[in-house]
Amino acid sequence: MDQKLKLWFTEHQTEDYGITFRVNHVYESEQTEFQRLEMVETDEFGTMLLLDGMVMTTDKDEFVYHEMVAHVPLFTHPNPKHVLVVGGGDGGVIREIMKHPTVEKAVLVDIDGKVIEYSKKYLPNIAGELDNPRVEVIVGDGFMHIAKSENEYDVIMVDSTEPVGPAANLFTKGFYAGISKALKDDGIFVAQSDNPWFTPELIQTVQRDVKEIFPITKLYTANVPTYPSGLWTFTIGSKKYDPLQVPAERFHDIETKYYTPALHSAAFVLPKFVEDLTK
Repeated sequence: MDQKLKLWFTEHQTEDYGITFRVNHVYESEQTEFQRLEMVETDEFGTMLLLDGMVMTTDKDEFVYHEMVAHVPLFTHPNPKHVLVVGGGDGGVIREIMKHPTVEKAVLVDIDGKVIEYSKKYLPNIAGELDNPRVEVIVGDGFMHIAKSENEYDVIMVDSTEPVGPAANLFTKGFYAGISKALKDDGIFVAQSDNPWFTPELIQTVQRDVKEIFPITKLYTANVPTYPSGLWTFTIGSKKYDPLQVPAERFHDIETKYYTPALHSAAFVLPKFVEDLTK
């Protein structure tokens, strides 16, 4: 019997708007110590990871987010050797980091070990590099890991959920100050900063707080169809290197589906209503 489930799931992205998709199979559905975790199969997007009812990643569109989180800061920095990922237990950002030969060690800190466990089991194309010898995986609090680190990392990437539950601390000015301390003198960090249609105030707050700490602060975007509105933003903070002044010779060939050297710059060209949020 290969009959499809007649189960439709809606992620309510606001009180009045959501995205709905049909679920063919539920692999896992459990309340972990930190959040509701579901791993499901869909026709349109393949295997999908949901946390607290929100789409985190899918087989079909995962490459957009993961490539843009990783490659923009890693090509901006001239010699990234030590990289930290806060969150990102699905392993997609780690997979992209491993495409950069200068990276000697990448540390991933995710508070929920179940995300890592089930991603390895059901999303092997995304999580396959978590066992790379250059990668250290820590199940723990990323906020506390940052607080205990000083002058340690070249690049820090914050691959968090929405600013609710265990991720709420990852959207505070104190956290950004901790990131600055954990970075080396020429370090760079990037964090997802949600979408301009439904959470413009969040983008304004993140931009304001990061600008007070990092001399170079910019916003860039990507199209992620399963995320609220489809238009997703990322905030990059840099102590020294401008992501819009990357020498052409720094771009080396890597296998991507979304990111290109041309798109690296183009992603920072913002619609006016989004640009206004950065002022």
